[in-house]
Amino acid sequence: MGLFTKNKKDSGSGASGSQLKISPSKKGAEYTFALEGRLDTNTSPELESKVNEVVGDAEKLILDFAKLDYISSAGLRVLLGAAQAMDGKGKMIVRNLSEPVQDVFELTGFSDLFNIE
Repeated sequence: MGLFTKNKKDSGSGASGSQLKISPSKKGAEYTFALEGRLDTNTSPELESKVNEVVGDAEKLILDFAKLDYISSAGLRVLLGAAQAMDGKGKMIVRNLSEPVQDVFELTGFSDLFNIE
């Protein structure tokens, strides 16, 4: 499957084909968001909103992409905004990149911009 090929389970398009499950957790000033599904134009505002809610108190922000199937440029923009918000006040970690998401990070140079575990 290529980078721009949809999964068979992703036969829909638009908002109905875009789904993102965000599972937040908190441990002191460490906030973790486990993402499942697609981080794209339709779903990125939800993640951006959740990150904005906690970034003022966060000393560590972890984004767990183990179950993230796809990330678009809109999703990458949210990551850049989160990194800028955390700059000088704490640490941001992106972990457990799935193969398709890892490919996007490498092609865009984002693998050099973030602390990836």
